[in-house]
Amino acid sequence: MGPVQEDEGDDRGSEPAAPQSVPARLERLASVLADSESLGIVCHDNPDPDSIASALALELLADAWGVPEIEIVYGGSITHQQNRAFVNLLDLDLKQLENTDLDAFDRIAFVDHSIPGVNNSVPSSTTVDVVIDHHDFPEPPDAEYVDLRDRCGATASILVGYLTGSDVPISEPVASALLFAIHRERLDYVRHPTADEYQAALTVFRQADVPLVEEMYGSSFTPAMLDAIGEAIRSRTIRGSSLVGIVGRTNEGGAIPQAADFLLNLEGITTVLVFGLVDGTVRLSARSIDSRVDIADTLRDAFADVGQVGGHGDMAGGQIPLGLFADHDEDDPDLLSFAARRVRGRFFDAMHLDDDG
Repeated sequence: MGPVQEDEGDDRGSEPAAPQSVPARLERLASVLADSESLGIVCHDNPDPDSIASALALELLADAWGVPEIEIVYGGSITHQQNRAFVNLLDLDLKQLENTDLDAFDRIAFVDHSIPGVNNSVPSSTTVDVVIDHHDFPEPPDAEYVDLRDRCGATASILVGYLTGSDVPISEPVASALLFAIHRERLDYVRHPTADEYQAALTVFRQADVPLVEEMYGSSFTPAMLDAIGEAIRSRTIRGSSLVGIVGRTNEGGAIPQAADFLLNLEGITTVLVFGLVDGTVRLSARSIDSRVDIADTLRDAFADVGQVGGHGDMAGGQIPLGLFADHDEDDPDLLSFAARRVRGRFFDAMHLDDDG
């Protein structure tokens, strides 16, 4: 059985594929998981609520379809304070990728990411059976079942459609997770939501524990998180309406996208890149509200030859191994300033901005 691409088409000159109905998708997905004794659902590295909630929804479906053993796995760490509250308040049992043998699973599913080795620590040789994602990638994923809808604002919205199209009831914890994920992925509907997000949120709101979701929003920053965001503000470089900020060295990887969101509020700024050194890599997070800028394409132009990048027209990210800075050791005190010059220069070049903006 060859791979089936379940997308909604794109705007790159080709005729859009005819979208399949939800029942047809569910039938295809169920057939891929049929007779499987185990399923590993892999979130992307440093997973956000959209990835985790989507994994929980897929777990709910697979369990109802009789898959005996299901594990949700992630690489990296969960550092964003709201993401930690999300996991703790829902009492989620997530497994670390480094302690998991993926080869032991009959089937492997990716949610909210698509390609082994891209935005995840999965070996590139790994066979992936199921991909459900809302990000655009230049090369289509190689999997038996693929539902890739880059016009959708959140992977969680796709999974809500699966659940409502099936006879599987949505439990209160999963509904709460999906509601929080949809809100966070679209920054409470400020960052370009689609009709799918409004409909999905309305659907799960009825089953969700809303006070619990509000408690997730009220989680506290750690001092290290605030320090990292403060450093990005202090170090900002502006050219025209574009801004680059540096959080420096940090163990709080979640501070990087938070700083990008925060700096996008600065008057006159429409495009932001924030980066920092985390666990031996340069982590990137970018945002744009400029309709002329596709920030995912911009990051690809700037960094695809040296790292892994991907995302949407308004939101993207990636990571660059320190091999780009081969002249410097990780502990070299000059590494950060050297990396800053290289990353900042590549980004502004991709944005066609010289020193005068």
